[in-house]
Amino acid sequence: MIIGIGVDMVDIARFERQLERTPKLRERLFTPAERHLSLQSLAARFAAKEAVAKALSAPAGMNWQHCQIGREASGVPYVVVTGTVADIAAAKGVRRWHLSLSHDGGWATAMVVAEG
Repeated sequence: MIIGIGVDMVDIARFERQLERTPKLRERLFTPAERHLSLQSLAARFAAKEAVAKALSAPAGMNWQHCQIGREASGVPYVVVTGTVADIAAAKGVRRWHLSLSHDGGWATAMVVAEG
Protein backbone atom coordinates (compact mmCIF):
# COMPACT_ATOMS: atom_id res chain seq x y z
CA MET A 1 0.00 0.00 0.00
CA ILE A 2 1.28 3.49 -0.84
CA ILE A 3 1.46 5.71 2.25
CA GLY A 4 2.68 8.82 0.44
CA ILE A 5 4.40 10.24 -2.63
CA GLY A 6 6.75 13.20 -2.75
CA VAL A 7 8.40 15.07 -5.60
CA ASP A 8 10.80 17.99 -5.44
CA MET A 9 12.97 20.02 -7.82
CA VAL A 10 16.00 22.14 -6.92
CA ASP A 11 17.53 24.89 -9.05
CA ILE A 12 21.21 23.93 -8.72
CA ALA A 13 22.61 27.46 -9.22
CA ARG A 14 20.23 28.88 -6.61
CA PHE A 15 21.11 26.05 -4.22
CA GLU A 16 24.81 26.82 -4.70
CA ARG A 17 24.21 30.49 -3.82
CA GLN A 18 22.34 29.45 -0.67
CA LEU A 19 25.22 27.20 0.40
CA GLU A 20 27.71 30.04 -0.21
CA ARG A 21 25.61 32.60 1.72
CA THR A 22 25.02 30.27 4.67
CA PRO A 23 28.10 28.09 5.23
CA LYS A 24 26.49 26.15 8.13
CA LEU A 25 23.63 25.09 5.83
CA ARG A 26 25.66 22.16 4.44
CA GLU A 27 26.14 20.84 7.99
CA ARG A 28 22.48 21.35 8.89
CA LEU A 29 21.07 19.65 5.78
CA PHE A 30 23.51 16.82 5.18
CA THR A 31 25.03 14.00 7.18
CA PRO A 32 28.84 13.70 7.32
CA ALA A 33 28.64 10.89 4.74
CA GLU A 34 26.86 13.22 2.27
CA ARG A 35 28.75 16.52 2.71
CA HIS A 36 31.71 15.68 0.44
CA LEU A 37 29.55 15.06 -2.65
CA SER A 38 29.39 17.28 -5.74
CA LEU A 39 27.03 20.22 -5.88
CA GLN A 40 24.71 18.34 -8.28
CA SER A 41 24.58 15.33 -5.98
CA LEU A 42 23.91 17.51 -2.93
CA ALA A 43 21.09 19.30 -4.75
CA ALA A 44 19.57 15.94 -5.74
CA ARG A 45 19.85 14.69 -2.17
CA PHE A 46 18.23 17.84 -0.84
CA ALA A 47 15.39 17.33 -3.33
CA ALA A 48 15.11 13.73 -2.09
CA LYS A 49 14.91 14.83 1.55
CA GLU A 50 12.21 17.35 0.63
CA ALA A 51 10.37 14.59 -1.27
CA VAL A 52 10.61 12.30 1.78
CA ALA A 53 9.10 15.08 3.92
CA LYS A 54 6.27 15.51 1.39
CA ALA A 55 5.63 11.76 1.30
CA LEU A 56 5.23 11.97 5.10
CA SER A 57 2.86 14.96 4.77
CA ALA A 58 5.57 17.48 5.77
CA PRO A 59 5.61 16.75 9.51
CA ALA A 60 6.78 19.37 12.01
CA GLY A 61 9.98 18.59 13.86
CA MET A 62 11.68 16.63 11.10
CA ASN A 63 15.48 16.72 11.51
CA TRP A 64 17.36 16.78 8.17
CA GLN A 65 20.18 14.76 9.76
CA HIS A 66 17.71 11.90 10.28
CA CYS A 67 17.25 11.35 6.55
CA GLN A 68 20.25 10.21 4.55
CA ILE A 69 20.38 9.42 0.85
CA GLY A 70 22.82 6.65 0.02
CA ARG A 71 23.91 4.99 -3.18
CA GLU A 72 24.45 1.32 -3.87
CA ALA A 73 27.58 0.23 -5.77
CA SER A 74 25.35 -0.14 -8.84
CA GLY A 75 24.38 3.55 -8.54
CA VAL A 76 20.84 2.94 -7.29
CA PRO A 77 19.93 5.56 -4.65
CA TYR A 78 18.21 4.64 -1.40
CA VAL A 79 16.71 6.32 1.65
CA VAL A 80 17.91 5.72 5.23
CA VAL A 81 15.80 7.18 8.02
CA THR A 82 16.65 7.41 11.71
CA GLY A 83 15.47 9.41 14.72
CA THR A 84 12.59 11.81 14.11
CA VAL A 85 12.05 10.76 10.49
CA ALA A 86 12.06 7.05 11.36
CA ASP A 87 9.58 7.69 14.18
CA ILE A 88 7.19 9.58 11.88
CA ALA A 89 7.55 6.98 9.11
CA ALA A 90 6.87 4.12 11.56
CA ALA A 91 3.80 5.88 12.95
CA LYS A 92 2.44 6.18 9.40
CA GLY A 93 3.26 2.54 8.63
CA VAL A 94 6.09 3.10 6.14
CA ARG A 95 8.14 -0.08 5.68
CA ARG A 96 9.88 0.62 2.37
CA TRP A 97 11.09 3.62 0.37
CA HIS A 98 11.38 3.96 -3.41
CA LEU A 99 13.58 6.77 -4.74
CA SER A 100 14.53 8.15 -8.13
CA LEU A 101 17.04 11.01 -8.57
CA SER A 102 18.05 13.03 -11.61
CA HIS A 103 20.03 16.18 -12.37
CA ASP A 104 20.19 17.81 -15.77
CA GLY A 105 19.89 21.25 -17.31
CA GLY A 106 20.62 23.04 -14.06
CA TRP A 107 17.91 21.20 -12.10
CA ALA A 108 17.97 18.33 -9.61
CA THR A 109 14.81 16.27 -9.20
CA ALA A 110 13.74 13.56 -6.78
CA MET A 111 10.66 11.37 -6.58
CA VAL A 112 9.91 9.31 -3.48
CA VAL A 113 7.25 6.70 -2.75
CA ALA A 114 6.66 5.64 0.86
CA GLU A 115 5.23 2.12 0.91
CA GLY A 116 3.52 0.37 3.80
